[in-house]
Amino acid sequence: MKSDGGKRESDGVVVPSIVGRNPGGGKGPDFGHTGNGGKREGMPGTAPDIYPGRKHLPPAKVRRLQNRLWAAAKQSSSRRFHALYDRIYRSDVLWEAWERVRANRGAAGVDGTTLAAVEAYGADRMITELQESLRAGIYRPKPVRRVEIPKPDGSKRPLGIPTVKDRVCQQAAKIVLEAIFEADFLPCSFGFRPKRSATDAMERIRVGFIEGKQFLFEADIRNFFGEIDHEKLLLLVGERVSDRRVLKLLCQWLQAGVLADGVFSETVTGTPQGGVISPLLANIYLHAFEPDLGRAWYRRSHPLCGRLRSAV
Repeated sequence: MKSDGGKRESDGVVVPSIVGRNPGGGKGPDFGHTGNGGKREGMPGTAPDIYPGRKHLPPAKVRRLQNRLWAAAKQSSSRRFHALYDRIYRSDVLWEAWERVRANRGAAGVDGTTLAAVEAYGADRMITELQESLRAGIYRPKPVRRVEIPKPDGSKRPLGIPTVKDRVCQQAAKIVLEAIFEADFLPCSFGFRPKRSATDAMERIRVGFIEGKQFLFEADIRNFFGEIDHEKLLLLVGERVSDRRVLKLLCQWLQAGVLADGVFSETVTGTPQGGVISPLLANIYLHAFEPDLGRAWYRRSHPLCGRLRSAV
């Protein structure tokens, strides 16, 4: 279990969770949204009318879409969703995706286009172009820009920064897909999930000790993001998603490649840290191993052990 200060949330936006607010996952998730500039995903509030020409539908419609997808997935654990691609390029979903990307800030990708440049160009214009390319099936992501950030132990963590347009597209896909896979994820999983954080995981540990749990096993998966098998990952996504256009979209992001110091490299494994969709894909991949881990170790061998995961 790793704790990153209790602040890492699903979209990378720093949002301290309120301890005790359904950390066990007893009810369905409340898929939040980004409202005005001072709001963050998941916080209550009504978004003002900030969209040009009133083209953007209220974020409440996006939440209703997510809640319907979650409910359908929860009702049938074997259901495969076949008509998702057109939901990804829905106008309201793309606008909400843009608002979340803008709120999360972030640097430019390989094309050098910043968020400020997109706003100067016209966010509505960029979204319309992205929507048209997705609808026509001609959207192609650019390689991610490789940067390295220092880690506490002196090593460096590689980050892959997609372009702003690719981040918006990934966020739109995440809005749709996350609702489905959240219905499957276990209550003991806290990393990179809506309304969950390392703070909630630490609270679960505290409550576990009160309940009589006595042992805590800490482990880390070395280079987890970098070693994810693409074929296996897409098979796992395909257990819930049968829409081939969505699977192709995910494959394009996974194989978009990396540009570092002007040198292009293909990506044959892994999903880049820094991509909007990467945490969700990592959770889908890791979720396949969690039931076996629980049965083999915690539940049978050590009844005094609890079980949780706060990060991937």
